[in-house]
Amino acid sequence: MEDTDVVVIGGGAVGENVAGRTVRGGLRTVLVERERLGGECSYWACACIPSKALLRPGNALAAARRVRGVLSEGGLDEQAVFRRRDAFVSHWDDGGQVRWAEDAGITVVRGTARLSGEREVTVEGRGVVRAAHAVVVCTGSTPVIPRIPGIADVPVWTSREATSASTVPESLAVLGGGAVGVEMAQAWARLGARVELLEVGDRLLSHLPGFAGEAVAEGLRADGVRVRLGTAVSRVAAEGGGVRIELDDGSRIAVKRLLVATGREPATTGLGLETVGLAPGDRLRVDDTGLVSGVDGLWLYAAGDVTGRAPVTHQGKYAARVVGDVVAARARGEHVRPEPWSGYAATADHRAATQVVFTDPEVASVGLPEPEHESHRAVDLDIAVAGAALHADGYEGRARLVVDTEREIVLGATFVGQDVAELLHAATVAIVGEVPLRRLWHAVPAFPTISEIWLRLLEKYGL
Repeated sequence: MEDTDVVVIGGGAVGENVAGRTVRGGLRTVLVERERLGGECSYWACACIPSKALLRPGNALAAARRVRGVLSEGGLDEQAVFRRRDAFVSHWDDGGQVRWAEDAGITVVRGTARLSGEREVTVEGRGVVRAAHAVVVCTGSTPVIPRIPGIADVPVWTSREATSASTVPESLAVLGGGAVGVEMAQAWARLGARVELLEVGDRLLSHLPGFAGEAVAEGLRADGVRVRLGTAVSRVAAEGGGVRIELDDGSRIAVKRLLVATGREPATTGLGLETVGLAPGDRLRVDDTGLVSGVDGLWLYAAGDVTGRAPVTHQGKYAARVVGDVVAARARGEHVRPEPWSGYAATADHRAATQVVFTDPEVASVGLPEPEHESHRAVDLDIAVAGAALHADGYEGRARLVVDTEREIVLGATFVGQDVAELLHAATVAIVGEVPLRRLWHAVPAFPTISEIWLRLLEKYGL
């Protein structure tokens, strides 16, 4: 391999965006990927393309059944659902992604890469490539498998198997009540599996306001999912072609499949971090330009899940665009000043990170989920506006704004209900733009839409 200007390790959505920006900035760029270009979000991730493809048919059917006058007595055709999912993940063929990269001027290299020195990357079976300006690590994250006795001897599902399977299991136990757990519990329940969700904590989606987890739990129960909170697994074992799960209360569950959805960790093991003075297995701590801490020379950068900051695809792509532009600017000899909200700082990671959980009801959030200071105030309302009532008979939803009462700006928003994901960007714009509430009041929501909840929230605040 020839030496180059920039080497990007990891060809998922984050790495693709870094490489696209550095090439646009005039830098020769090598993108190294060991699996499929496009990464987890394109082929296997939850709260992303494959999980939403599995969830959408069931959500659409449930939505139709909530409107009187619609004939919706049929169920789901699971094979048709799987074929639609397969189309959205390009049948796990990354040829289209490779063509895009090559057409963009990116050099794609297949193989497992590791750092082997300053500005140096060794690709297994291919040799060494040296970067004149930067190496950018975009290796993402991997599922955490908990240390439960017997789990190493049981073939478990992770998010990969859960989003790519094409046969509905008779029964499924889901371990973990985060986004992966709740999305897959609902998707497979609506496809016909008997599902039990086991969460060690006292609520689902614990990083969000309590009403969000409660609403999702009710939605799961309505689909026949048995939601068991405050439940820990003490042991698992293979049994009769399935899995026997022993719980800490002494009870047992027998299922055909066990999905482990207990979180993810940065993928830095085997990356050669020790060659540059960093600890393998740790997340790569970065500043807002993506520059990795603890390494001299302004050459090692990282973006996406591997940094532990805002670990969702769209935030990773946002950080990637910042990193690519920073690398290109520094290569031109420019002095980069990462001022907040500038093109050289991923400020939104701290103040306006967004997330959607694509269950039914959906959960959409941005910024602070709860007040964090005495000057902060939470404004909560049921989503009870004409647009919601027209959208679905018996519509149930909840909205929250977290407001800085001294500056009178929005710091956070959470929406729960059918199709609330489309409310999220307005909240994101309000937070990023620090729009004063008294100006925001003049953004008149169209009637009759669910967006009218914005007016009601501002009125409850006191405007």
